[in-house]
Amino acid sequence: MGSAMASNLQAAGHALTVWNRTPEATEPLVSLGARAARTADRAAQGEVLCSMLANDAAVRAVFLDGGLLDAMDPGTVHVNHATISVALAETLVAEHEKRGLGYVAAPVFGRPDAAAAARLNMLVAGKSAAVERVRPVLEAMASRLWPLGEAPQRANVAKIAGNFMLAAAIESMAEATALTRAHGVSAAEFLDVMTQTLFAAPAYQGYGKLIAEQRFKPAGFTLPLGLKDVGLALAAGEAARVPLPFAGVVRDSMLEALAGGDAELDWSALSLVAARRAHLHEGGPG
Repeated sequence: MGSAMASNLQAAGHALTVWNRTPEATEPLVSLGARAARTADRAAQGEVLCSMLANDAAVRAVFLDGGLLDAMDPGTVHVNHATISVALAETLVAEHEKRGLGYVAAPVFGRPDAAAAARLNMLVAGKSAAVERVRPVLEAMASRLWPLGEAPQRANVAKIAGNFMLAAAIESMAEATALTRAHGVSAAEFLDVMTQTLFAAPAYQGYGKLIAEQRFKPAGFTLPLGLKDVGLALAAGEAARVPLPFAGVVRDSMLEALAGGDAELDWSALSLVAARRAHLHEGGPG
């Protein structure tokens, strides 16, 4: 995701210095004119720093434990695109303010193909002056910006809730197609009807197609990442005393998928869990 997003910044004429925990990942961007930094602090010398890291642990390791915030010049604006916990989001707000750094949360909805085509939907929250300063950068990577106020954690909780809704949609399609298959109606037949009538929406259409075609590799969003995001929803719910009973169901389905060896598959492979529970096998009924 980060590489695809950065390529659009290059295409828009922004000068880039790039760093990745896996150095080889920067090579395509360097071949197009970006500068590669050997260490994260060398990539933090510009006016705007955009980051896209996998989870809370990675963000903590790089920005807090790794001292990257201390290496940034006061006045620099950090745009964090990662899906992180509300608790970490609140910590980052405080740590940036201590150092006189701007901070904007800008998590995204969209798979890697949407990132490559600059068709992401970007949730944006932060102080208005910081948001306006980085707006040209954000607009180069997204088809639309969705403003959510001045508290950055508002964007993070909206992203977490949105990903929970996606997981719930996938789980519902997984269980429903197991039911139809057991009665001789294939997943493809059933989902073709549903995604063109009652559920004619991008999430159902996109993931429904993957389920119907059993196309779980290469993963656009892996099951471990999905499990992480459902866990973030449960943690945010617990912190605010908001029960999320269905999130627990989805979490357990994801754990079952991982226990079954599906860690490298797209999270739409939850349909395999529902099929296994119903003793349906590839090439079986429907």
